[in-house]
Amino acid sequence: MQKKQIIKILMTAALCMGLTGCIGKSSGGTLTQQGMEAIESGDYAAAGENFNQALAGGEDEVLAYRGLGLSLMGQANYEQALEAFEQALSYTDEKMPDTVEDIQLYKASAQFRLKDYEGTIDTCSTILENDDQMVDAYYLRGAGFLCQGSQDKAKVDFDQAAALTPKDYELYLNIYEVYQTQNLSGVGDEYLQTALNIAPSGVEDYYSIGRIYFYLGQYDEAQTALLSPVDQEYQPALYLMSRIYLEQEDYAHAKAMYETIQQKNGDSAEVYNGLALCSIAAGEYDEALTYISQGLALNENAGRQELLFNEIVAYEKKLDFGTAKVKAQAYVEAYPTDEAGQKEMDFLSSR
Repeated sequence: MQKKQIIKILMTAALCMGLTGCIGKSSGGTLTQQGMEAIESGDYAAAGENFNQALAGGEDEVLAYRGLGLSLMGQANYEQALEAFEQALSYTDEKMPDTVEDIQLYKASAQFRLKDYEGTIDTCSTILENDDQMVDAYYLRGAGFLCQGSQDKAKVDFDQAAALTPKDYELYLNIYEVYQTQNLSGVGDEYLQTALNIAPSGVEDYYSIGRIYFYLGQYDEAQTALLSPVDQEYQPALYLMSRIYLEQEDYAHAKAMYETIQQKNGDSAEVYNGLALCSIAAGEYDEALTYISQGLALNENAGRQELLFNEIVAYEKKLDFGTAKVKAQAYVEAYPTDEAGQKEMDFLSSR
């Protein structure tokens, strides 16, 4: 299996973006392969149907359960995802060490999302007993330690991960984001500063430098770093530049940037969410709701959660607390582990 990318797609909110779990070129049957293709396109519900059919049809249980776990992760159904990964592991044997390690990483990711930090630590420790060079396991175990309040142990693991991949911008950014969730951005800053010492070599590196400066609140430096990626129309850089304009309260330029992305790449939930954020910031709440409705109508999994959350915010800003509460109830049911959604629900319940 080829290692990269899919964890980023599934785990952004989980702060497990540093994991490089594999999506790979599955050697499973036709339905399993179709399921993996659906995951790549972000259609997690359809992927789940493919994997369930693959299991019913007698296709390889390891790959089908693994894929089912990924599809459930994409739908924020972490308890069932964990069960699927455990089922996949039950069909493995000693001749499949790489596959076992891969699935264990996903298992640890599901445990992390469920806030089972002790389970996350135990699973990652098992991985490291067999492979003490596994960067992802050090990173995720460090995240588990940090969320438990064990800063010293977290730092040991984060530093070990960084020592193994000292030129990986993404790792340093991910470590920072974990600290950020624990209100320890000041501690995480040291990893960003270390990353700035890496010599950039291409458009993705300059984009990463832009992200570092963005997190540090140094927006002028971030814009300078993004000049080349934006000029080359590197899409993540265009989105980041839009966010910088938003932070600078330059709503006109932010909106223009999102409209440029839309013109070049077509409609997407992410674009409509960006346009909605611009409208909310500018006090145009009905306009924001129109953008959100257009984004939701695309029926895309990617970006849907953000659209639904900002829909709650827009109704709150309109002082329509009744509608906001209804939307928040639906959101919490769909994304039960999202703390921001729960906070919104608690706030609206008191109105």
